[in-house]
Amino acid sequence: MQKMAELLGLRDECEEGTVGAPALAGSCLADNRLNLDVYLDGCRRFLQLFKEQHREVVQVEFLRLSSNDCLLDTTLGSLPHLKHLKSLVLKGGLARDEFGSYQHGSLTSLPPDFGNLRCLTHLDLSFNRLSTLPSCILHLPSLRVLLVSHNSLVTLPEDFGSLSKLTFFSAMKNQLKDLPQSIGELSLLQDLDLSENALELLPEEVGNLHNCTELDLSGNRLLSIPESLANLKSLRWLHLHSNLLVTVPASLASLPNLSRLDLQNNCLRAIPAEIQALPFVHVRGNPLGETEPSPQADKSSTRRLKRLFLASGEGSFTVASEGCRVVLACGIHFYFPPGAASDPVRIHFRSLTPDPQWVKLRHHDVLLSRVLELQPHGVQFQQEVHIWMPYISPQTPHKHEVVVRTFSGQSWNDLKTRVKQKRKSKKCVAHCCVLHFSWFLVVSRLVQNECKVPAEGTLLFSSVDPNIKVIFPPGVTKEPRSVKLQVLPVSAEEIQEITANAGCRASPLLYLSQDSTVDFLKPVRIQLPLPPGVTGLNLDRSRLHILHGDLEGQTWNDITSEVVLEFTHLYAVFEVTHFSWYWLWYTTKTYIGGIAKKVYERLRLYQVNFIALQRKRDPEQVLLQCVPKHKVDPVLRKLQDRYRGPEPSDMVEMFEGEQFFAAFERGISIDMDRPDCVDGRLSFVFYSHLKNMKEIYVTSPVDRKGQAVKGQVSFYRGAVPESIPEDASRRRKGPDSLWLATLPIKLPQLKARDENPGPLYGFSFPPLNLGNAETGYLTQANLLSIARRVGADWQSIGLNLGLTYQQIERIGYNNREDLNKQILDMLFSWAQQNSEDPDCVSKLITALKESGRQDIADEVEAIIELGRQKYSESIRRLGLEQESSTEDSAIAMM
Repeated sequence: MQKMAELLGLRDECEEGTVGAPALAGSCLADNRLNLDVYLDGCRRFLQLFKEQHREVVQVEFLRLSSNDCLLDTTLGSLPHLKHLKSLVLKGGLARDEFGSYQHGSLTSLPPDFGNLRCLTHLDLSFNRLSTLPSCILHLPSLRVLLVSHNSLVTLPEDFGSLSKLTFFSAMKNQLKDLPQSIGELSLLQDLDLSENALELLPEEVGNLHNCTELDLSGNRLLSIPESLANLKSLRWLHLHSNLLVTVPASLASLPNLSRLDLQNNCLRAIPAEIQALPFVHVRGNPLGETEPSPQADKSSTRRLKRLFLASGEGSFTVASEGCRVVLACGIHFYFPPGAASDPVRIHFRSLTPDPQWVKLRHHDVLLSRVLELQPHGVQFQQEVHIWMPYISPQTPHKHEVVVRTFSGQSWNDLKTRVKQKRKSKKCVAHCCVLHFSWFLVVSRLVQNECKVPAEGTLLFSSVDPNIKVIFPPGVTKEPRSVKLQVLPVSAEEIQEITANAGCRASPLLYLSQDSTVDFLKPVRIQLPLPPGVTGLNLDRSRLHILHGDLEGQTWNDITSEVVLEFTHLYAVFEVTHFSWYWLWYTTKTYIGGIAKKVYERLRLYQVNFIALQRKRDPEQVLLQCVPKHKVDPVLRKLQDRYRGPEPSDMVEMFEGEQFFAAFERGISIDMDRPDCVDGRLSFVFYSHLKNMKEIYVTSPVDRKGQAVKGQVSFYRGAVPESIPEDASRRRKGPDSLWLATLPIKLPQLKARDENPGPLYGFSFPPLNLGNAETGYLTQANLLSIARRVGADWQSIGLNLGLTYQQIERIGYNNREDLNKQILDMLFSWAQQNSEDPDCVSKLITALKESGRQDIADEVEAIIELGRQKYSESIRRLGLEQESSTEDSAIAMM
């Protein structure tokens, strides 16, 4: 206790930046729970509580601590005193490194007297550095849930089967090479996750897990599986994808409750007919039907890289030293050459909606794709990995070029990119090569020409307009430096439309940059073409102006009097020593800098219209979209069969990456808990080449039994991108410029047949909360919203959720005259049966994706993400005083 007091008095570097703990006693200890992993100094808080409120702390039943905490080792010695402890979480992964990857905790072992925690039923040691399973765990007589995923376990103890009450065990992402025979003694085990390990063989005793409902062996090195798996009569989900299987036993087809068998991405050349006939078997990514290569054939000529085809619900794959080709459901391709990875590495990927807070676009950039995140961030490959990313073809290819942009950990950089168009689909693909993984996106930028300027000098010209040249004389620099040139052509029509002055003309806009902060030692000569219609023969020098713009294009200075101008019949030539924007204007106006600033700003704006349409069959489903002016008619023609609504709004102007909001008004409302809902308004970000579309359900507090509701949706400006000129940003934030447009929305009067059944169509179910406070709940209201969108896909979704064919047929027969009742019966029956399953929400999302309903899956994921955010915010804001979460997800299985 004296040592503990000394530690509590320390304020060393490991606590730097943490919140102090003088007033923590009343705020952290809530009933019988202590959730301290949300604090940077959670262990310090625990030690202080253990000292000052010892009597209360030893009664705690649920405890969460971060194993990234620097005082963890000292804290471990106190934990065996908590004799009433039921749930203990000592997870890492709550801190991130410079690349955004989760950092493993420091836990390598547990004190021997941990085995005295006789009430402990749930133990989570994930994201740590365990190389062996602490022996004291085998002495926990009540343990039912054990999670040791994301560690470094090579093997499990021979007497692992002594954990006779275990119902849930996850050792995902370790280095397990084999399993003890005693694993078959876990007779109560229901869920076993051994994915992403190095298993090459399974013991026959696995077939003794008679209560097992889900077995995940994906991402291992299994060549075969034992026949004894056919004894698992309770098994519903069997995941065997991403192994090296060359054969599977036909007896798996006899499992009575099996509803998913995933054999994707193996080495199966043939599959038993009994298995192939099953409607729930997945076999994509196998060399089915191919003949075994001849042993006499040359290995180099017969060797073929493994090909992996990932479904929409999968988010990771394993790359071995042999290399592979990978195709994602979204159309992204990877090529990992042999030797790219010296050891097997698990790659995780996500396709993200671009967020302007961290997706930084430069001047005149156009975003052409979603953001691809590849993890582990910063992983280094021995050979370049090839990536092909689909993108939307830009509207002005002659002015722009397509590049893949990646985040290096500190800034975004453009990669050397090749583009091509697929012959059959006509889709455009951008190809790049990388040695690291992070975030990637496809953008269209102004065509960039560059060169290395040596001391001897050189010449650089534009490929967009070869009349634009930059001449570097000898002695212009001591050390070689890289120079880049970009050109934005501006037509005479654009200048005339923006300035409303037929006498104003301008040359192409030139931007020069270099990788050095030092000015050139000698002047650099720049050649620009004279503005359209102006030649050396009719030139009035008093009307010609050379403008210099700052890097952000916010100020334009007339430097005509500061440089020596030379003219030819077609060109103007002048000299400078530093680089930025340069523009040649021909006009009678005197304050040309202000005019140029206005034109430059307008060149970055897009003319758009807003549309608000309602589904013909379901008017409560509203589609909102911001469409560039030239795309409005094609978009409306595509939607007219399924939607109806008012004419598009009047034209407004928006910047690439600008935020705007949609607000439903006059008796129309939406779910305020949506993650994209800010102060009751839906948040959008405009990208000219992306869809900028959301489809949502609206409701009304007005009684619609007697009348229709005539409401409206209004669009308002939000935040503008950081690179927008200051004056433009200020004008757009003014109180008179926020409103953009308003369109009518009408909810029809409810028909009489809708009055009696009520929201559940006659069904009566108790309140449901699927999931937990940390991962987010799905409530009865959420399930009702989901049910309204399912439609005729309910049978497919039900099968992917694990319902048997007999159950589906019974639900269909019992409610044969009402589709809505069929959907509700299926969904709520499944929810009641799985309400205590910690993974039920993720299984619902996977089932929706596998059934082709990515739209509903995205909505569920959004609800869950919002729940996680609210949980974290409430903990930090209230200090756990009103903690209402259940124990960790897996404890719900008890």
